[in-house]
Amino acid sequence: MSPLITEHDLTGQVAIVTGGGLGIGKAVTRALVGRGAQVVIAARRLPVLEQTAKEITAELGGEVIPVVADTTDTGAITALAAAAAAIGPVSILVNGAAAPAGLVRNDIAQADPEALLADLNTKVVGYFRCIKAVAPYMREQRYGRIVNIGGLTGRSSHALSGMRNVAIVHMTKVLSDQLGPDGITVNTLHPGVVETEHIHELYARNAAAQGTTAEQVERDFIERTPIRRVLTAGEVAAAVCFFAGPAAGGITGESLGVDGGLTRGVFL
Repeated sequence: MSPLITEHDLTGQVAIVTGGGLGIGKAVTRALVGRGAQVVIAARRLPVLEQTAKEITAELGGEVIPVVADTTDTGAITALAAAAAAIGPVSILVNGAAAPAGLVRNDIAQADPEALLADLNTKVVGYFRCIKAVAPYMREQRYGRIVNIGGLTGRSSHALSGMRNVAIVHMTKVLSDQLGPDGITVNTLHPGVVETEHIHELYARNAAAQGTTAEQVERDFIERTPIRRVLTAGEVAAAVCFFAGPAAGGITGESLGVDGGLTRGVFL
């Protein structure tokens, strides 16, 4: 086996993927299983999780274990981490459970403070709960990979919900300092416009706000993206797997846009 393949082999590793039933989370689960990991997928709806587990195991074999867990519930997240640890040493956490595009999308005059709190509780504090729950297991074995799924709204002024993604970047940097001495890396990925079950809702919502069609919104996204297409969830999953593997051991505290070049800002 070549060194390159070996570095991406995750055989024997136990991973947790929150938001693992649909979209990017589902693609991440498939990619991790394809590299040999045993994956515990978590979300609030058991039928979705069970269907995803059934599909992936039928396609690839391996082991996908569905666990119902709400990231706003500390007890549920503690139980999730314990369930994964019962399978074997937990070495990978992919945080992805969140409302797609966020709940706060309006002008400040219409923005709902309760929706903002829900966004922050689910994504920012939810990610925090998951990291806090798995960190003791990773510290014990002195190895771990934590990958947070952020979002490009954290790099723009398009939506108030983007503040949750800014907060995740800050948390990523702080925890990379705290956990690095124990062999644990923490990184954030910001997906761009990705073909998932939710993308057409985004097109329709933007079309309604702009007084145009969903098809035109999609064309506008594509024309603004240097690679001139929408990304696949599998492309985001490939980046996640890199950060989740041994080859990325020298990278921590970083935030990467997986967006086809859509972000035009220069980040130093």
